[in-house]
Amino acid sequence: MEEHQEDLASLSDLDEKSLLESLTCRFNQNRIYTYIGDILVAVNPFKYLPLYEKEVSEKYKCHEKNSLPPHIFAVADRAYQSMLGRLGTGPKNQCIVISGESGAGKTESTKHLLRQLMELCRANSQLEQQILQVNPLLEAFGNAQTVMNDNSSRFGKYIQLRFQNSSVKGAKINEYLLEKSRVVHQDEGERNFHIFYCMLAGISPQDKEMYGLLEPTQYRYLNGRFIQDDMVKHWSTKFGEVSNAMDMVGFQEREKVDMMTILAGVLSLGNITFEITDSDALKVTEKCRGWLKATAGQFGVQEEDLLRCLTCTMSVTRGESIYRLHNQQQAEDARDSIAKVVYGRVFGWIVSKINELLAHTQDSDVEFSEIGILDIFGFENFGVNRFEQLCINLANEQLQYFFNHHIFLMEQNEYKEEGIQWETITFKDNKPILDLFLTKPIGILSLLDEQSAFPQATDGNFVDKLNSKFKANPHYDVVRSHCPLFAIVHYAGKVQYNASGFLEKNRDNIPANIRTLFINSITPLLSVLFSATISRTGTLMPRRAKLQIVDDNFNSTRKQSVGAQFKHSLAVLMEKMFAANPHFVRCIKPNSSKLPDLVDSKLVMDQLRYNGLLETIRIRKEGFSWRPPFKEFAQRYNILLLKPNLPLDKESCLSILNTTELSGWKCGSSRLFFKYWHQEELAGVLQRLGKAAVVIQKNYRAVSCRRRFLVLMAEVRRQRQAQREQEEREEEERRRQQLLEEEERNRRMLMEQENNRPVSLPVPLPRTRKPQPRPRSILTGVTQVSHLAPVPRPRSKLFEATPFDNYLNENNEVIKLFGQPAGEEWAKEKRKKRNNTIRWFKETQVRKVAQNGTFPCWFHGMITRRQAEDLLTDKPLGCFLIRVGQSREGYTLTYRGVSRCRHYMIEMQTNGKYVILGEDRAHSSLPDLVQYHTQVGIKPLMDLLTMPCGQRSNHEPDYEELKAMMVHAAAENTEAGADGAEDPDHVHLELQRLFLPPGQNPGLEAHKPPGQNPGLEAHKPPVLKRVSDRRRRIEAAEMEHRTEREAELKGRPVPRLYPSIRLAMREIQQIQQKFSDSQEQASASSHRPQAPRKDKDS
Repeated sequence: MEEHQEDLASLSDLDEKSLLESLTCRFNQNRIYTYIGDILVAVNPFKYLPLYEKEVSEKYKCHEKNSLPPHIFAVADRAYQSMLGRLGTGPKNQCIVISGESGAGKTESTKHLLRQLMELCRANSQLEQQILQVNPLLEAFGNAQTVMNDNSSRFGKYIQLRFQNSSVKGAKINEYLLEKSRVVHQDEGERNFHIFYCMLAGISPQDKEMYGLLEPTQYRYLNGRFIQDDMVKHWSTKFGEVSNAMDMVGFQEREKVDMMTILAGVLSLGNITFEITDSDALKVTEKCRGWLKATAGQFGVQEEDLLRCLTCTMSVTRGESIYRLHNQQQAEDARDSIAKVVYGRVFGWIVSKINELLAHTQDSDVEFSEIGILDIFGFENFGVNRFEQLCINLANEQLQYFFNHHIFLMEQNEYKEEGIQWETITFKDNKPILDLFLTKPIGILSLLDEQSAFPQATDGNFVDKLNSKFKANPHYDVVRSHCPLFAIVHYAGKVQYNASGFLEKNRDNIPANIRTLFINSITPLLSVLFSATISRTGTLMPRRAKLQIVDDNFNSTRKQSVGAQFKHSLAVLMEKMFAANPHFVRCIKPNSSKLPDLVDSKLVMDQLRYNGLLETIRIRKEGFSWRPPFKEFAQRYNILLLKPNLPLDKESCLSILNTTELSGWKCGSSRLFFKYWHQEELAGVLQRLGKAAVVIQKNYRAVSCRRRFLVLMAEVRRQRQAQREQEEREEEERRRQQLLEEEERNRRMLMEQENNRPVSLPVPLPRTRKPQPRPRSILTGVTQVSHLAPVPRPRSKLFEATPFDNYLNENNEVIKLFGQPAGEEWAKEKRKKRNNTIRWFKETQVRKVAQNGTFPCWFHGMITRRQAEDLLTDKPLGCFLIRVGQSREGYTLTYRGVSRCRHYMIEMQTNGKYVILGEDRAHSSLPDLVQYHTQVGIKPLMDLLTMPCGQRSNHEPDYEELKAMMVHAAAENTEAGADGAEDPDHVHLELQRLFLPPGQNPGLEAHKPPGQNPGLEAHKPPVLKRVSDRRRRIEAAEMEHRTEREAELKGRPVPRLYPSIRLAMREIQQIQQKFSDSQEQASASSHRPQAPRKDKDS
């Protein structure tokens, strides 16, 4: 048995005892993964194991199943290879179903699967890192600590990875049933969502003041308690990871600030309490007035409007608004419902934003392959089970049915239809339980919707209805109690539900006045959240068009219930999964104490039983998990016969199988039946043929390329010979021309000597006629012309060096062979890209890169790759520089390695962040990026930046061309500031001139500071002094506003109503101090000894 422990389908003794012993033995050896045929069983170790390192990941790429131990990476590899059509079947969409109860390790398994899939399809794109950042982001907002699990998923998700060929091109997240009630209430031993603890532990004191956050113990929605001191650092680190994940995925800084402000508003909202006045109306208690102001500022609404929504409900009847006042319980319910719906919509918006940022941008007509990963909440049975547990357990019932359908029902039905001899394996079919929930019109969810439609219906009425309808159902138990209780016998055991709040949670109504209030909020994100529509599956769909306020009947007549949305989303999910090829991962929880190296045999056996793993082992051991039709098999494996035009029938399939060494398969009437290991064996046969085909292709291509090479070389030699002959002819012509020029020069010298010979002057005679002009000598003019150097013939544009060329100076025979016009077109395109890059840098980057009016020493402008390598040739290890990317909008970091230079691309995110390609961290600026990687190495070789590389010349730095842009931009800003300051108020100067003594110039005095123009101040009349003081105050206020605005633009954005939030926080602190002082005084007076009473007689 020891030899076959890795695959439980190979156990010779198949019973519950041997199954439990095998899993326990492997768990104690830290072997947490075990196969059941092609199904993986994973036991949660509750500790770190060195099973997921880079070296392990490389081993499981394109491996054979039997060559390595069972692993979650093997499931990812099998799904990926099956999607590409490399494992026996043709290309088909895949889905990986991870199931198990809460705390069994489903979320961690999902992380490992995603990471391995991104490793398998690695194409050095930033999209892969963005997809990996989705999980920690959704965990922070959707996971929480429960009594069963410290990181329990309080929502379900189905991740769809979309591939083109072998590279990932996009991703989509489908989320299901967030447990919004956790925002306002947590049971003993449980906590709120992780994001609240991350915020309060990780946000700086300055940002806490900006968002309006106080001490964690003051918030009622956190039960007035916070995490231990030793966990504060952990949650602070988590907050940094969440912020980085949002930057990596592409969230804008303004969106992050608005979202954090809204979450702070949810916490503040929970601290509002009410009291009844003498007139039986409601008002906010004196101690909570500050919390009301803070909540209104954080939500971006008016304080009075928010209070009105909390204390009354508005309805419109025949065009008239009618307000109905709430009692104290209704006001508190309205408060909690606002908190739940706001948090739920924030979470829905995050998922919608992720889908928008990770969606593929290519043509919609392109077909994509797909791998889906389902990570959904596990089966739950708490002390008190509510509406959320009912929906969670229904989803697990649906997954168990999907598993049973694929493993048992569908397989055994095909055996009967195809005439295969088979002994039926009985299994626990949970279809009747699904019918109990989903049947119309008398299913549990249908009855819940029916009761929710009646305003006067109660939770007790709903339970009475269930008892009358299903008291005879074997899967339903009637509970006799004064509380509305009922019980369902699930596939995993009996669960008792408390129906208190079922109807209200199923309705999930948003009062119309609350929705209108938030649509008109000045916080853009909150307005978007409440103007969005909700799909049939409960997905938030933000509107792209101009926001409009819809009518008040939105939530009453057209809104689906939560149960109906969940039922529809499950139907859509099952439709996707049934259309794909499934891979199953069954997670097992070893103990309830969350302790490592501890196995609770009873707990494990219960999970093995209700998961049906014993029956699964039997059907995988005896059954045929792969059942391809004749046509599909013949199309896939006809190459094994090496015969063209093979008919796709049964005889062809049998002929193909006879050429192999496979045994144990069977043939039915319309399809073949194979064991789960036959797929890999046939894939190995195809792989051998594929390797042989590669050898043939290699040799054929070598011969073909050599022939083409010889033709090209013959053409090159012919052209070289023609060029040499041309050069010889040109040389001969040049020599002949030189001889002619020499003869001409000698003749010219002789004529000059003849002209310079002295002659006797003639005797002048009276002129009788006008003398005729003497003909000029041609050579005389030639001697006066200075000798000019010959103008060199301009080189072709093809060979002009540009900042993007690394090889244009080399002897490129191919460019010469194909001619000059194509090269000129190529150079023109290079210049165009260069100009576009310069324009991008000028418009968006010059102010970000410059520091104190100059560029950093490590910035080298637009130098080429070769120039960067030349600069770093004699530099020490760790020297680096950053240059503007060649022909793209981005940068390149060049690093001096041990034996060569390495070049890392720096990508620009859509939100303005800088990321080194392949890294998982975003940076707000290039200096931040450099500073970070002086301490943390760049993956995968962990290169540390130690020393910046200086410029080639101090007098003319490499960035001289880009520096001119920076100087020009600074000059424009200076001129704009000067133009705005030199134009004084002419009306004000005229008024001064009227009241000044003669001889004083108001224009000159106006530009002096108030302390330096005593004459002007002394002679001003009181009226004009008041005018001047008022003008000065207005200018000072405008300057202060301008300064704050510039600070906001230069730094990060702030909440829209930041001043109101700050004032509200101060008021809260003052009120708390006041109440604290009064309590201390009362305590002191109660402990003060009373003076003895004097006797009246005395």
